[in-house]
Amino acid sequence: MCLHHSAMLTIVLTRHGHTDHSDPDQYTGQNIEAHLTEAGRAGAMALGERLAGVSFDRVVSSPLERAVETARLVEPAAHIETDDRLKEAAYGDWEGCTITEVEERWPKERAIWEADPAATRMPGGESGDDVARRVRSFLDELTAWESGRANPNDDHRLLVVGHSTLNRVLLAVALEVPLRDFRRRFRQDWVNLTVLRYGPPGDGPMLLLGNDLAHVNGIRGSTWD
Repeated sequence: MCLHHSAMLTIVLTRHGHTDHSDPDQYTGQNIEAHLTEAGRAGAMALGERLAGVSFDRVVSSPLERAVETARLVEPAAHIETDDRLKEAAYGDWEGCTITEVEERWPKERAIWEADPAATRMPGGESGDDVARRVRSFLDELTAWESGRANPNDDHRLLVVGHSTLNRVLLAVALEVPLRDFRRRFRQDWVNLTVLRYGPPGDGPMLLLGNDLAHVNGIRGSTWD
């Protein structure tokens, strides 16, 4: 009896490394130039060592420097594609501010946004719904790319390098979690390992690994298969 093999698309998702705007953590968004610190580079290299035995068909990154640098450190031999849809959320007037500063200067707006970050736009910035529109377009394009491959029975892996809010919105969209809960339901630490696997068309993805940081403690290998 022959079993039919359905091609699988595996998305290995990570967030950029620790930056010079991370202590105290600021809303860096899209317009603040943030650079990886020594700790950020070390974390990215540790993730690269963990994934050394994993082959990727594509590496796609946010075009923001902190993400591109992370992608290069994780996969130094790969061609890095950049996609504007993977940029961090636009935080508008909050960019460059710490959480404490935002709570002091925009207490009312912050409270409304906290209650529903999907429907509420940050002053001069985006809402979760705005981010979700570009994320959904990105994921739809990936699944269309997969279905259009020459050999539909081949499995493919992608490394995607994004940002904290961007990644959490992506997970909410992919896993059909109510978007207003993306901050409550998901966490994305620096250079974490999060893995989604798409099987047969229409089934939606399975979350195989979420916000895993074992490589920081020396673990190597895929660990999700």
